[in-house]
Amino acid sequence: MAARGDRRLQDALRDLASALTKSGAAWMVIGGIAVIARGVRRFTADIDVAVRGDAIEVDALLSILGKKRIHPRIEDAAAFARENLVLLLRHEPSGVDFDVSFAWTEFEYEALEAATVATFGTVKAPMARPEDLVVFKAIAGRGKDMDDVVALLALYPKLDLGRVRARVRELAALADTPELARGLDAVIKTAVGARAPSQRGSKPSLPPPRPGRTGRPRGTANKAPARKAPARKAPARKAPARKAPARKAPPKKR
Repeated sequence: MAARGDRRLQDALRDLASALTKSGAAWMVIGGIAVIARGVRRFTADIDVAVRGDAIEVDALLSILGKKRIHPRIEDAAAFARENLVLLLRHEPSGVDFDVSFAWTEFEYEALEAATVATFGTVKAPMARPEDLVVFKAIAGRGKDMDDVVALLALYPKLDLGRVRARVRELAALADTPELARGLDAVIKTAVGARAPSQRGSKPSLPPPRPGRTGRPRGTANKAPARKAPARKAPARKAPARKAPARKAPPKKR
């Protein structure tokens, strides 16, 4: 599990949040820190954020971040960011790495507008809501990302899965990776199948009969009483006993 009280991560996030807020651009945390802040117990060692791409220039952002001792961790980071839409940075005091992505898609704009403030340790920051985190993680598509999807679906069973699927299909098509959408469908099917019957909306079974005037199970009170068969009736044939199908135990959560 990630240590919520990890001082290094908290210090790094605090400085990053201060710098990005001063930039004036809309931003939010989208990686493991956000997943932890939304209730998932897991480990992370770095910080991923998204900044609205049309709100600030790469060089201007680097200048603001530098005042908090946040510097590039690769050569020609600005040129790399213009080509790949991500700044690869490091917080010198803590050694924590940052990936600062520039958001340009309609989905990312929606996610930025819908982000809410959440807490990591003692630091508060705007973070992607659970539904949008599922989309980000599905598009990343690594094993640990899909583990995060499963955990978020378990914690938030009322997510709008129709919207999630639609957004993942759109982004997967843009990246020419349709297999990501299929992977999400498989994970959703597994996660939904593992939920308790009450979460899936199945009807509960009838309770056992209560002792009372008739002693009948509920729902049988209006039935006519059984008529006695004539004395010479042929003996009834017993139907073979039918076994109830065994219920499979849900898969264990990680």
